[in-house]
Amino acid sequence: LNCFIFLEIVVMSSKERPVGGLKFVRAIRREKAKELRTIKSKEKRKRVAERRKLRATLGEDICPVQQPKTLENTREYDETIVLPNDEEEVYEENTDEIAPYFQMKTKPKVLLTTSPKAKVVSWKLCYEFHRCIPNSHVIGRKGISLKRLISLANSKNYTDIVVVHEDRRSPNGLVLCHLPDGPTAYFKMQNVKLPKDIKNCGKGAVFGNPELVLNNFSTRLGHTVARMLACLFPQDPHFRGRRVVTFHNQRDYIFFRHHWYEFKKDGTKAALKELGPRFTLRLKALQKGTFNPKFGQFEWILKRHEMETSRRRFFL
Repeated sequence: LNCFIFLEIVVMSSKERPVGGLKFVRAIRREKAKELRTIKSKEKRKRVAERRKLRATLGEDICPVQQPKTLENTREYDETIVLPNDEEEVYEENTDEIAPYFQMKTKPKVLLTTSPKAKVVSWKLCYEFHRCIPNSHVIGRKGISLKRLISLANSKNYTDIVVVHEDRRSPNGLVLCHLPDGPTAYFKMQNVKLPKDIKNCGKGAVFGNPELVLNNFSTRLGHTVARMLACLFPQDPHFRGRRVVTFHNQRDYIFFRHHWYEFKKDGTKAALKELGPRFTLRLKALQKGTFNPKFGQFEWILKRHEMETSRRRFFL
């Protein structure tokens, strides 16, 4: 009986509460927060105006313009960042597996393929790579293992293999293997867009060797990845073709873009026309030698929960 009386009192007290009380409190909080934001913005504008007056009277040498803080210019110090004229790094780059390409001893010959039983989108992406990379060939796997494919590519004097992996009928990974002695890079691929999905994308045939732009690869690992990507393209760009391929590294994400540029009639300005495809890569692992995930020696593996201890820590 006491339990029923207690439940009846609780129900009555909940019904007698004023309707909209919580909404009223939230509205008051929003008004207070709006007032605080207004006060802070006024104080900030006042500080900026005072600093401009001070700069006008004293000059920019004494009162310089403050640069905004970003994750890039406040990144954590990394011992592997390559400095200009680093003799040790120059020696390593002149003696590693990729050196023959930069010494003009080999010319790129790239084999493009997909994972077994790939669907339409992966094949279309391979043919877009073929359109972008000179002297490249698209070959079907037909159930051949990647190790066997590497040995066949070596016998045909290919210098690189690019394998597009897919999951749920969409590309989600890329393996880049430099031949004959490696290294091998494993990338995660995302935000893939084919030319038909890009607004105002250029159409038509492309010709000539493109110009190559590699941005913001500052560490030793970044230099290795950038040099592997450079090995896909010839070192003698045809400037009359006016094609540019860009690999832009930002916060360890590598953005790929393929453009064609044209000059305006006055000759002082230029415009870009994207040709596609468009995608983003993130390095997952770098392995010495050719593809051997079971017994291969890995130089670097991304372990997110152990390595990503700060938003300002980057590896490329």
